[in-house]
This record gives sequence, structure tokens and C-alpha cells, in this order.
Amino acid sequence: MPLVGLGTWKISLDSTAETVYQSIKRGYRCLDCACDYGNEAEVGKGIKRAIDEGVVKREDLWITSKLWNTFHEKERVREGCEKTLKDLGLTYLDLYLVHFPISLKYVPIETRYPPEWFYDPSEKEPKCVGSNATIRETWEQMEALCQAGLAKNIGVANFNVVLLQDLFKYAKVPPNVLQVEHHPYLQQPVLFDIARGFGMAITAFSSFGAKSYWVFNEDLKKDQQLLDHPLVDAIAKKHSKTTAQVLLRFATQRDICVIPKSSNFERLSENLACCGFALDEKDMADLKGLECNRRFNDVGGFGYPIYS
Repeated sequence: MPLVGLGTWKISLDSTAETVYQSIKRGYRCLDCACDYGNEAEVGKGIKRAIDEGVVKREDLWITSKLWNTFHEKERVREGCEKTLKDLGLTYLDLYLVHFPISLKYVPIETRYPPEWFYDPSEKEPKCVGSNATIRETWEQMEALCQAGLAKNIGVANFNVVLLQDLFKYAKVPPNVLQVEHHPYLQQPVLFDIARGFGMAITAFSSFGAKSYWVFNEDLKKDQQLLDHPLVDAIAKKHSKTTAQVLLRFATQRDICVIPKSSNFERLSENLACCGFALDEKDMADLKGLECNRRFNDVGGFGYPIYS
């Protein structure tokens, strides 16, 4: 799995296909997708164009997607995966993740896709409706996807230590990857140590901090933004790099994969080049000193305080 990939969350529908195509032309070989992002069909168009034009072959790419919460029941896991594959125009995924350790009531694809969080968004007071699917039930069907050749690797996202420890007690096909929020404000060293002890690779999302979540919580604008943080800026100037490159290198220098999103072609190239320099010990220590256990991707507002 490449250390740097393109995240596709919140790329607008009208620019997704072109952004994916341009990213592949610029050297990206890893794309991070999900049912819930609502743009997998457009991602697929970008992939197809790059392959049709001979920029890459399918086997050159690492494509990740994620099983949404409403497809956790044993008879729905394959359905969710096959819908993703159809939208992406692929016959297999390099990595398929359980997006959240949360099971929600099934929403038929013909009713609404992506299903999102609320069972019926048209209600006056929409709410999440859970299902009784267990993580074990879901994981056994994830393993079946591997056996069927639909996913080469499987993993989890947004899992904590206890959930990982439990999963490894019964997994016949162990999860290869853990994807979680990670940046200088939220470093999660204990979780990472335990995941690596199980042999898992780690992917970080939200490397730049809060900005992607402003639309969900206006109060997050009050936080000191990492891209503008004086310390990050000083380190960037010291190395003649951008603050984004410093934040990405903070992860990749410790073999943590990153999946930054950008529709700006210049920034796409800058982000991909984040491994072209080294932070020194003081840089790393100073960045580690920003730890404050500040999480931005908190789904507690949907009634699932999984990080509490």
C-alpha cells in the first residue's frame, strides 16, 4: 500500500473524475474511497480514463473502499461491496474496510444511496436506527469477500483498542489495515502500538485537522488550525516546504499512510512529494508536543459515542 494516496471525501461530484484522473497522471497510485462519500461512480470514471489512455494498468493501482453501516448484516455485506465495485467499474478492491464499528438498519439501494446516517431523513426529527448485526457477523462476511476474490485485503476504520483485541480473537482472515484520525493534536500512540503488534498497517485521515468538519460544527473554527499553526509554519519555512507537507511528513516518516484530499492540481503534486525530505528529531518532538487528544471526526452527535 503506497504511503501517500488521494482521499476522495468531500471532492465535489463535478470535479471528482477529473481530480482522480489528474492525480493518477501525477503519480498517485492509491485512492481512498467509500460508499458514504457519494462519488464512487465519478471516481470510477477517472480510473477508467487513466487506464484507457494507458497512464496505468489496473494492477498498478491500490483502491480502497469502505463498507457502510447499513450493510453490516450478513446478507448485506456482499451487496454493499458489489455496489461499490459496480460504481468504481472494478472487479476487485485492493482493500475493503469496515467504515465504523456501528451497525444501522438496512436501507435498500433503490430507496436511497448512499444511505447516510438517518434511516428516514425526511422525518421532522430524523434519527439513526440500529440493527442487531454484530462485528463478528460482519467480519465473517468480510472474510467471505476475500475468499470470493472481491477484496484482496480487508481491514477496519475507527476501531479502538478493545474492538481490535476482540476482533483478533476470532478473525480467520485478520484485518490488514487500521484507518483512523491522526494529526499532531490526536496521535493515538497506544492504539498504534497495539495495531502494529497485530501486524496491521496504519492509515491516517484528517491529517490537516479540523477544517473538513467545519460544516458539521461551527465551534471547530475556534481551534488553532494546524495548517496555520505558528510551529508548523516555522518548521515548513525551515525546510522550504508547505505546512501541508510538514503535517503529512509527520505521519509518513513513521510509516503511517496518509490520504489527503485536494482538487487543486498544484497541491496534489505537493502532497505527493511530502516524503522527499526528513523532519529532524527536534521537529518531530515539537510536533508531538502539540498532542491534546483533540478529535474532530466524532460521530457522537448521531447517537454513537464510540470514542467515549
